[in-house]
Amino acid sequence: MSHATTTPGVQELPTPAPAAPKGSLSSRSLPRFAPLTFAVVAVALGVGIGLAAGWQSRVQWGLISALLFLAISYVATSVVENQRQARDRLATSLVWVCFLLAVVPLASLLWTTVSRGSERLDGYFLTHSMAGVLGPEASGGVYHALIGTLEQVGIATLISAPLGLLTAVYLVEYGKGGLARAVTFFVDVMTGIPSIVAGLFILSIMLIAGLEPSGLMGSLALTILMIPVVVRSTEEMLKLVPNELREASLALGIPKWRTILKVVLPTAIGGIATGVMLAVARIAGETAPIILLVFGSQLINTNPFEGAQSSLPFYIYEQYKIGEAASYDRAWAAALVLIAFVMILNLVARGIARWKAPKAGR
Repeated sequence: MSHATTTPGVQELPTPAPAAPKGSLSSRSLPRFAPLTFAVVAVALGVGIGLAAGWQSRVQWGLISALLFLAISYVATSVVENQRQARDRLATSLVWVCFLLAVVPLASLLWTTVSRGSERLDGYFLTHSMAGVLGPEASGGVYHALIGTLEQVGIATLISAPLGLLTAVYLVEYGKGGLARAVTFFVDVMTGIPSIVAGLFILSIMLIAGLEPSGLMGSLALTILMIPVVVRSTEEMLKLVPNELREASLALGIPKWRTILKVVLPTAIGGIATGVMLAVARIAGETAPIILLVFGSQLINTNPFEGAQSSLPFYIYEQYKIGEAASYDRAWAAALVLIAFVMILNLVARGIARWKAPKAGR
């Protein structure tokens, strides 16, 4: 049987107490579910205060609940933990509140569009035009506007994607000196151009050249809006390509143009395709250039180079302007189609980005 021995003259250190389990109050730390509890308590108090004060607006209830959530989070963390953790939790709570304040209007808009648009959206609506249909009538569809949107956006993409790609390649790989600075400046200026200005620019060319309204004219205005988005997104993707890949290719004696074509662009193709898709989604909902340059039509016109056409944004504006119950239903259904179109483009962009993303090595 062994006995513990101590050296004479040396004071024995006290044995440290076992650490308290994480999350308990004795460890001065709130449990992980504390933010959710604070949110529930804040919502309950906010609704109660709103009802007691006689406020009928749920927006007021939400604002009161948000303020109470911030106050409860800060005070509870200060009492249980410390001031540093309280400030950190206050900042985190403020971020969550701002996020919810931004998401709630979007969710409300999406819910309203889906609930109102789904009542009228069916196969008949997607396969018929407004030819011979009066505003108060409940018949008619969006087929002619859908065809116009696909053609106008498609032509704009065919023009903008190559121009934006070549411009971005020049700025990243070759751009030096005054010309590169001028191109960068004009791209920045074009990024902030309102859509109505782009439409007026093409309209002035139409009046000078004596051209008639057509889907092509609308596509040219959309091209002006799309090019800077493609240039900026492509430029950022090309900058993300490691320089080591370029240097390794050039060290093998491969010309620079071939390095760009075979090494740089394939590496960044996923991000480039995503940027192009997002640019397409950005121009798909433009209305002002279409009103000025396409003029709208109730008939199906599959030729974008001749005659007036319609589009989904113009169709929504047109039906809302009629002011009848049936036209409102058609406008909501067309808005739902447009949202679905943009959502599909975003999903395609994400799919391409995931498909072309660099594979992680083992």
